[in-house]
Amino acid sequence: MKKVILSLLFAVVSMGAFAQFEQGTKYANLSLTGFGMNYSKAGGFNLGLDATGGYFVADSWMVLGQFGWSHMDGDNVFGLGAGARYYMVQNGLFFGGGLKYNHVGPDFKTDNFFLTPEVGYCFYLNQYVSVEPSIYCDMCLNHFKDFTKIGLKIGFGFYF
Repeated sequence: MKKVILSLLFAVVSMGAFAQFEQGTKYANLSLTGFGMNYSKAGGFNLGLDATGGYFVADSWMVLGQFGWSHMDGDNVFGLGAGARYYMVQNGLFFGGGLKYNHVGPDFKTDNFFLTPEVGYCFYLNQYVSVEPSIYCDMCLNHFKDFTKIGLKIGFGFYF
C-alpha cells in the first residue's frame, strides 16, 4: 500500500512540475533591466523596468507583449513590444525573440525599432512563481551604432 501511495504522489508531483509550459497557461512578469553594455554613444547609466504578459498558444510556445520604461543618460525611454518564447521543458531554459518600438526622451528625440533576441533560465520558487535571469540584445534597426545594447535582465515570472 505504501508503494502505491508513494508512486501516485511522485506521479502527481512530476506532472505538476512542467504544468507551467502547457497550452492555455497565462504568464505575467516584472523585470529589472539594463545591467549591461551599450554598443553605442548612448552608453553610461541605464536602468529600466519591463512588464510582460504572455499566453502559451501550444506546449512550450508562448506569445507575449511587453511595456517598458528605462532611464538612459538623463532621458526616459518608453517602449512597446511583441514576441515569442520557446521553453525547453527538460531544464527551464528558454529562447525568445521579438520586435520592440522605443521612444527616446527630450535629448535624442528619436523613435527606434529593435530586434530583441533573448536567452534565459527559469528558477522555480514554487509551481507558479519563478526567478528568470536572461541575457538579451536590443539590436536597433534604424540607428544600429547609436542604440544597440547587450544586457542582463532579472525578472519574476508568474504562471497561472
